Amino acid sequence: MAVDSVDTGRRLAPGPVPWVAMYHSVGDCSDDPYRITVTPERLEKQLRWLRRRGLRGVSMAELLAARARGQGRDLVALTFDDGYTDFVDNALPLLGRHGHSATLFVLPGRLGGSNAWDPLGPRKPLLTADGIRHAAAEGIEIGSHGLTHVDLTKADDATLEAEVYESRALLEELTGGQVAGFCYPYGTIDRRAVDVVRDAGYTYACAIDPGPLGGPYALPRVHIGQNDHAVRLFLKHRLHRLRRRPVEGI
Repeated sequence: MAVDSVDTGRRLAPGPVPWVAMYHSVGDCSDDPYRITVTPERLEKQLRWLRRRGLRGVSMAELLAARARGQGRDLVALTFDDGYTDFVDNALPLLGRHGHSATLFVLPGRLGGSNAWDPLGPRKPLLTADGIRHAAAEGIEIGSHGLTHVDLTKADDATLEAEVYESRALLEELTGGQVAGFCYPYGTIDRRAVDVVRDAGYTYACAIDPGPLGGPYALPRVHIGQNDHAVRLFLKHRLHRLRRRPVEGI
């Protein structure tokens, strides 16, 4: 299934910042020092919560395309970082069951590897090329998380360009489709990284809290974890719009 492209030509005025949920692993969270894992049971409850509130989880591309048309106020973006195998095993069936989609940010320099960048916690396997193609075939938008998960604000120029440019080229070759989105590893961001991502041809990029930077290449996201039950989700959804300034070009 093809995902909607982002029509940058129709972006005219600032709009309310879109609500973008940030997930990572979906599996056993008993050993999770970074609190980035949700169990499949918790994810299913969170997906049901969205539906009860009249919201539908979609990919970043679909959300931004709808916003460019002046629509999509009932849409939220669901993003999953790193490309763990448990996305296909656990998250993908739940998304399909409840009528949601998502964007999966992966690391083509670590295909079939593990989260070796994390000094603590268990090693978790990452998707192979076949796993990424399977997710794409199920309608999941594939985006780049860089090649190998390095902090781009600390990378030299050659590493920065390789992480941004080469990861996109590899993923487009792997999936046979356009890769429109980038996600900054660790959520860290500066003007140099933003400029390289824009120049590499991406149409949007996700951070966590971009600080003074804004626009489609510095989109904020909301961390969603195992402890986010209905009340916490309600507060995160409401407070996100109140705390974030309008986004130019969205």
